[in-house]
Amino acid sequence: MRIVDDTDRRILLELTRHPRITNAAIAEQLGLARNTVQSRVAALEASDALQGFDRRFHAAALGYPLTVFMATHVDQPRIDAVVEQLREIPEVVQAFGLSGQADVLVRAVCRDAEDLYRVNKLVLACEGVVRTETWLSMGELIPFRLAPVLERDLGRR
Repeated sequence: MRIVDDTDRRILLELTRHPRITNAAIAEQLGLARNTVQSRVAALEASDALQGFDRRFHAAALGYPLTVFMATHVDQPRIDAVVEQLREIPEVVQAFGLSGQADVLVRAVCRDAEDLYRVNKLVLACEGVVRTETWLSMGELIPFRLAPVLERDLGRR
């Protein structure tokens, strides 16, 4: 895995502040060569440090106002197959492998309670899923962010 340096952090912070900024504008803002920015951004994309733009979409604005978290208990030998089946459910927007009692934490978006019931049934129908515990998010209190970490790490060695 590629570790970012201060130049990468500065580029990422510019992209965070101005998501539609061009490489040329980043270069001008940071006092770097355009080719340097272009190659750095390409390397960040290739290493998955810079991911897809769908992270910026707001599910509620797209018609999915409910966010739920499902602690999913899985028959361990089938975990890879379960993950592949979860990937096929469009409403499953994220999944994390866990230590502890549950095996997979699923984040899903739903249109309403009836849709949640349908999505929960789809998750439970995955071969290898034993059971789920579902929590409804009452609101996002701290949106996903990495800028504070990047800012803190600037200049650290």
